[in-house]
Amino acid sequence: MLIVQQILFVLLSATAIFLFTKKVKEIGRNIHIGRNEIINDNKSRRWKNVLLLALGQKKMFRNPLVALLHFVVYGGFIIINIEVLEIILDGITGKHRLFAAPLGNFYIFLINVFEVLALLVLITCIIFLVRRNIIRLPRFKSSDLNGWPRSDANFILITEIILMSLFLKMNAADTLLQMRGSEHYAANPTGNFIISQYLHPLMSGYSDSFLITVERLCWWLHIAGIFAFLNYLPYSKHLHIVLAFPNAYYASLKPMGEMENMPSVQNEVLYAMQPELAPTGEQAPPQKFGAKDVTDLSWKNLMDAYSCTECGRCTAACPANQTGKQLSPRKIMMMTRDRLEEVGRNINRHKEIKEDGRSLIHDYISVEELRACTTCNACVQECPVSINPLDIILQLRRYLVMEESNSPQEWTAMFSNVENNFAPWQFSPDERDKWISEVNA
Repeated sequence: MLIVQQILFVLLSATAIFLFTKKVKEIGRNIHIGRNEIINDNKSRRWKNVLLLALGQKKMFRNPLVALLHFVVYGGFIIINIEVLEIILDGITGKHRLFAAPLGNFYIFLINVFEVLALLVLITCIIFLVRRNIIRLPRFKSSDLNGWPRSDANFILITEIILMSLFLKMNAADTLLQMRGSEHYAANPTGNFIISQYLHPLMSGYSDSFLITVERLCWWLHIAGIFAFLNYLPYSKHLHIVLAFPNAYYASLKPMGEMENMPSVQNEVLYAMQPELAPTGEQAPPQKFGAKDVTDLSWKNLMDAYSCTECGRCTAACPANQTGKQLSPRKIMMMTRDRLEEVGRNINRHKEIKEDGRSLIHDYISVEELRACTTCNACVQECPVSINPLDIILQLRRYLVMEESNSPQEWTAMFSNVENNFAPWQFSPDERDKWISEVNA
């Protein structure tokens, strides 16, 4: 019977790892369909961002209580799953608590720490479920989250509660069987653990065979749940658990108010003002202005889309959204990711990018949303994982104006004034300082 369990475990592990690796490679491929962008400056500052923003969650601590709760779930879940290594080795070798004897008292200390963290994670996930579904904070009521995104968040929280409960119940049944001297469990006795011992009164009336069934069932469900979570991760907003680190490293270090211009546009203006500098002979046509679809965005923009936590802090801080405009920076990121996934499925079917008659502009993100942006950078400032929705908005809006000539009348008038008068106002440059004479009069 033991050898059958070992074979089943190896098959389960291999399948889970294979499927996860396949999806991760697909996401990497999708990110790299974006245009190239070289980001390799100021490495020391970038590593500092990784430590402070991704690992230390610096921006989250503007609200200390919520940050602490989030840190418990994030840190606790990661640390607790260190014990997955022992579970995997136990499953492959058929042993019981393989590290107990070599580590001795330190092993007991570790499991006690894991149990305290498991209880904290369980309680915190319940609090988050209440905040999302009963208290219903404004940023969680937004229509952006209608459908699967809302269910996704709840599903993950419920999954973590189940996994932590299975962990504690497994330990309780295990230590109870040790106390009874049951074969296999008594081989590496550990004594009671700090939290699971309080479950003993609920289980002490059951027979050894029933407790073995409970322990084995919890063990299998716990590891199967972790493998399922591993493979669910790439399809969920919780992919930010992984991508927050590279995203913080590659975050822009430029001042937030600084816009990146296209050299071809800058040169066109320069040559108009100084024709003598214009190159002679045939010139290659300029690249597309702005971005129409995800393939026109940079790989960093696409990594941003996959890194979005859908927390809504960007939208809550957006002045356009607060005044009732359609713009939601969170939705911009979600739609970019959805379109990128659609393009990825297209590649899976045809082995290359095939025109499907759809694009990020118009089909996923409307003109009205893009025009509502004030470029204030509030969304960039608020994002806990250094996502830049504004960069995507600006590139899409640049395409609308420069490729589709799609701009409101007020913008067109301003563009005309800038072109003719070198300022947004309808005054001749020669008369620009005329007001000063009126002041002195």
